[in-house]
Amino acid sequence: MNKFKKFFYSQKAAPYVFVLPFIISFLLFWIYPLCSTITMSFQDITPTGTEWVGMKNFTKLLKDGIFHTAIKNSFQYMIMTLVLLIPFPMLWAVLMDSRLVKAKGFWKACLYVPALTSVVISGTLFRLMFSEYPTGQMNVITTALGLGTFKWLKVKATGLGALLLVACWRWTGVNMLYFISGLKAIDTAMYEAADIDGATAWQKFRYVTIPLLKPTTVYVLTISVYAGLAMFMESYMLWAGPDSPNNIGLTIVGYLYKRGITKNQLGYGSAVGIVLLVIALAINIVQLIVNGTLGKEED
Repeated sequence: MNKFKKFFYSQKAAPYVFVLPFIISFLLFWIYPLCSTITMSFQDITPTGTEWVGMKNFTKLLKDGIFHTAIKNSFQYMIMTLVLLIPFPMLWAVLMDSRLVKAKGFWKACLYVPALTSVVISGTLFRLMFSEYPTGQMNVITTALGLGTFKWLKVKATGLGALLLVACWRWTGVNMLYFISGLKAIDTAMYEAADIDGATAWQKFRYVTIPLLKPTTVYVLTISVYAGLAMFMESYMLWAGPDSPNNIGLTIVGYLYKRGITKNQLGYGSAVGIVLLVIALAINIVQLIVNGTLGKEED
């Protein structure tokens, strides 16, 4: 017993003891599922048994028009969320960090509260808001303006707009807090030097804030790329299931769910998941190389 106590209290063993729970969790909940998914993607899994089919699932994906639609929808959603959920939260963060805003804690809380709301609840609320019936909030507004009612979730443009509105409502506050944390790390002497040189507010934002916020921006960009491609629950709740008119709300993960869970084609669904992982990794690796985070030589 004394040997175990001495081992766990030793300075050499302590780091390994503290990191062990993370390593175990990483192996059980990431490495093992990943290896299982890769194996399953080369198999045809049915309730009666498993058959090794090699690259058949992947070659089938190349000819699957619905899968191509899911990829297109996911890319459109990802690009639009990057356009909306990086510059605007950055501007909100700069505004919140300035002296122009009073009761900053209150406004930060208001913007962050949506992220704490269950996606099931928020998705249901937005589905009711964009209902095609006259009682839907959006139709109430358009009717009051004399524009009549619309079938918002049955048209590609308005359906995507509803998804983006849900994303902005839920994640603007989160990204804003990331950028506020980045702003706190910027030395105020940089702004004082800019003031001495006669820089305007825009010049300070352009030449001081944006460059020094690069680490935070890269982080937000990286997680936003994955979040955009892996979006599922928002679409699922907005259309009350994985199906939507003409697949306007179908995403890669939604297609994985339909084939793997609904149709019990786990092998094919695993192949969809592997393709999603490869796409997300490829995009993030490219953007990290482009912005200089990867391949950067240390001084």
